[in-house]
Amino acid sequence: MATFNKFNSFVEAIAEKVHNLGADTLKVVLTNTVPNATDTQLSQITQISAGNGYATGGTQATQVSSAQASGTYKLVLNDVTFTASGGSIATFRYVVLYNDTATNDELIGYYDYGTTLSITSGNSFTVDFDGSAGVLTIA
Repeated sequence: MATFNKFNSFVEAIAEKVHNLGADTLKVVLTNTVPNATDTQLSQITQISAGNGYATGGTQATQVSSAQASGTYKLVLNDVTFTASGGSIATFRYVVLYNDTATNDELIGYYDYGTTLSITSGNSFTVDFDGSAGVLTIA
């Protein structure tokens, strides 16, 4: 399973009320260019080309829960599925989570799958957000 890597700016953005993870629209985009930990907003991410089941700006990740227990906050999201139709979706290696509600489409984190992936026509790729451990925890 790919590991979640937070963007450095996410920590400050939480402290400065840029994110309301319980209410904001969070989205997932695909890229084949390694994200930098110092990136702050979606415009700094080189997304794959739109088409065949992938739209520029990505796909919404709906929330299952956003809550704290015993001083630890956990965000749980439903899995996101990309399905290729009419051709293949461009190759990608990284899946980036960002806040579409925030003014500058602020970045949260990304997953590195370790190798390039492709989705051929009629096939799907699911971003498997861990329903038990959550996408992220803050303690």
